[in-house]
Amino acid sequence: MSRLVVVGAGITGLAAAFEWRRRRPDDEIVVLEAADRIGGKLHRVELAGHWYDTGPEAMLARVPEAVRLVEDLGLGDRLVAPATTQASVVLPDGRHPLPAGTVLGVPASADDLGGFLSPDGVERVRAESSLPPLRLDGDVAVGALLRERLGDEVVDRLVEPLLGGVYAGRADELSLAATMPALAAQLPAAGSVLAAAAASRDAGVRSRGDSDGPVFATVTDGIGSLPAALAAAAGAEIRLRTPAHGLRRTSSGFELSIGPAAAPELLTADMVIVTAPAQKAARLLAEAVPDAVGALQEIPYASMAVVAMAFPAQEIAAGSGLLVPPIAGRLVKGVTVSSAKWQHLAGDALLVRSSVGRFRDESELQRSDDDLTAAVVADVADLLELERPEPLETRLVRWGGGLPQYLVGHPGRVAAIRAAVADVPGLAIAGAAFEGVGVPACIRDAHRAVDALL
Repeated sequence: MSRLVVVGAGITGLAAAFEWRRRRPDDEIVVLEAADRIGGKLHRVELAGHWYDTGPEAMLARVPEAVRLVEDLGLGDRLVAPATTQASVVLPDGRHPLPAGTVLGVPASADDLGGFLSPDGVERVRAESSLPPLRLDGDVAVGALLRERLGDEVVDRLVEPLLGGVYAGRADELSLAATMPALAAQLPAAGSVLAAAAASRDAGVRSRGDSDGPVFATVTDGIGSLPAALAAAAGAEIRLRTPAHGLRRTSSGFELSIGPAAAPELLTADMVIVTAPAQKAARLLAEAVPDAVGALQEIPYASMAVVAMAFPAQEIAAGSGLLVPPIAGRLVKGVTVSSAKWQHLAGDALLVRSSVGRFRDESELQRSDDDLTAAVVADVADLLELERPEPLETRLVRWGGGLPQYLVGHPGRVAAIRAAVADVPGLAIAGAAFEGVGVPACIRDAHRAVDALL
């Protein structure tokens, strides 16, 4: 019997503990969590009689990891597909349905962009295929490449609202290779952005086999219900309010310094999986893996807040929600109409959530809870043109340092971190900071860490 210590009880850490238990049922598993609850960014609240997610509210269904994990937990009957996914983008000249067939907002052709872009913007897209063949030398910023090839309107109106929703980041700083790997992989052979987007889209359809299946799914009790189910199934000892301060190699494994800094406790381990955010991981690994520290410290995080709102039931015309790019000049960066998007949330109230906060533009988050909530409610009521704008209930959840930023050069940093950690037998690292911020990506990284150790 061996002892595995997992640092961090977010979705990555709990998925790693569960997978370890499946493969090594007799081992001892200890999960350390600095906060007073498990789950990390997976979180739910009670709103108008429903469990309501204030962290991730949907997960990709066309990749296997998350759906399979839910099924492995015996919760497959609680998986549901959205009733609608038709979103619109809020632009200075009004609200426009999001064009179909893009790759994170990158169009595969100029078709169907009329009205969304100006006539000059459409012609700029149409002309891209006649530009000299594209040659990339290393990683580039999404915004820089697309502005040069397709024009500012594609970035500001299409790509920015989608990337902002996923990463709370900015297209002009985010890595093409890290945030759009499928598109980046097609560019060398395609020679143009439009051709690469079409090839990436078609490759995705072929890999799925059936393009008619739902893109997203959720759990009727909320994705925030998964941490408790994972913890129970993993059978791990979970220590809340127990930060890990230091990690060092010993002749027989590892020794961790944990608990209050003023009175630390030593915990031994045969193997360790670190799933803490990058900055905390850097401090923890300073002695054991000094070569990983610099690259970890170069991964910044964006802070944000989510406001969940229940309004009196009323008819609105917003589909599943609204995407709000910076050029719209609004406080919020997105609105999800949950009671329209998910059938199990439909009922006696209009349930809506909205997010605030972008990388390097987080001043609005300095407001008090009451002030921020009131400002978001007013913005949302105006955007949705509510006839009954007074909310029945609201919940504010702040995510300080919530989303890692995949800046230009991110894949190189990740490779350096993984190589340094791999040189230390019995140690692995995983999490949203590396190769995907979504729930399936975090689960995939947890499984990669378990594979590395076993």
